[in-house]
This record gives sequence, structure tokens and C-alpha cells, in this order.
Amino acid sequence: MEIELTASMMCANYGNLEREVEELEDGGIDSFHIDIMDGRFVPNFAMSLNDMRYIAGAASRPLDVHLMIERPNNRIDLFLSALRRGDTVYIHPEAEYHPSTTLQKIIDAGMIPGIAINPGTSVETVMEMLRIVQKVLVMSVNPGNAGQMYLPYVGKKITKLLSMKDDMAFELYWDGACGADKILEYAPKGVKGFVLGTTLLFGREKPYSETLENIRKLQF
Repeated sequence: MEIELTASMMCANYGNLEREVEELEDGGIDSFHIDIMDGRFVPNFAMSLNDMRYIAGAASRPLDVHLMIERPNNRIDLFLSALRRGDTVYIHPEAEYHPSTTLQKIIDAGMIPGIAINPGTSVETVMEMLRIVQKVLVMSVNPGNAGQMYLPYVGKKITKLLSMKDDMAFELYWDGACGADKILEYAPKGVKGFVLGTTLLFGREKPYSETLENIRKLQF
């Protein structure tokens, strides 16, 4: 079973970001997850537009851009102009009056459209979006900070989305508190990809290549 592994770059060592990108690519990472936070939609500031631009220039693998900002439609062109065709852009439907308009801009720019769903957001409130997007990023923690605890009620939401994904033609991705136990449980059920942060990838006393190889060797 092939799964996609994406590195949460807000957890990377910014003292030598170029080397981090190189070592992750050499280790077999599939993409780079870029968390953009404005301090308004979520109670934190994280990566910036310039951070995203730098990683886009340094990396050969795709970017997976998660916009945790209010009214993304007002600023979406700034991000799209710095990305490459085939990169993914997630928005939060909760942050936008007309999310379908923003998603159409992402599609028109040649990017992969996605929505990210907060733990407290029900599937029913984003139902119409599911037929537009190609990817759904389910937050298993409240967004804004790394290292938070998993919220177990999210599992029922994932089960519901998995039952709908083939009919609506989207893939499901996991973001937050992602350990090997979550991959072992949810990859066989149909979750396509996992965002790896401090729980499993960063801050370990071993090379990224070893960690990523061990993840791919998990018996699903």
C-alpha cells in the first residue's frame, strides 16, 4: 500500500533550512507541508510567504500549502504566483464567505484544490465543497501549534469521509499528532497521506531517511 508522506516544515530547523530540504528529499519525503498562519484565523503566527517561496525554490518535490488565514480569497494570488503547477493549496471553508470562488482560482492556476477541516467542523457544512476539491485535509488537533494532543472524536469524521471519497472523487489526508499508530490504523482504511511533524519526524536523533524508511516498512 502506497501512502504519501509530507513534512510539516514549521517544525524544521530554520538554522539551516536548505540542508533540511535536501535531507528530507534524499530521505524520500513526498512533499513539503507549508503552514501559513496569520495570527487571526488561528492564535499563532507560523510560516510566511517568503518561507514558502524559499522552500519552493529549494525543493524539487511538490509543496502542500495550508492557508490558515482569514479571507484567503483576498490574498490567494500572492501565494499562487509563487507556486508551481501541481502544488496543492488548502483553504479553510470556515475562513471564507465564498470558498468555492477561492477554490476556482486555485484550479485556474493549475494547482490541486483542497480544503482543510477543523476538528469542530462537521462534514455536513462542507458537503458542497467535496465535489470541487481533490484533497481533504482533516485536522485531528485544533490548528495553530505543533505538538498538540489528538482529539479522538475526529475518528468518526474520518470514517464518514472515507465512505464518501470514491463517489465524490477526493483523497483524504491526516494532519496533527500523527504517530505510527495512526498510520497503522487509518492507512488501511483509505487515508491517502499523512503530515509528519514533531510526533514522528522532526526532533528525532536519527536521519530523516531512517525515519521515513521505517514508516514505509509499517505492516498495513
